[in-house]
Amino acid sequence: MKLSEKKVAQLKKMPMIESKVFKTPDSRFVVHKTIISQVKPVEYYQAILDNPAL
Repeated sequence: MKLSEKKVAQLKKMPMIESKVFKTPDSRFVVHKTIISQVKPVEYYQAILDNPAL
């Protein structure tokens, strides 16, 4: 199955999600850690910071 170029572009815009589950060293707790990473160009954040409406 091959993805269309439009679908590949959509997937590239989505954030990367990592999920880790582990026990604490003393084995008293289980930790479920989720990391969401997004990549945006600097110009994107600069436009937000320069917006006088904020």
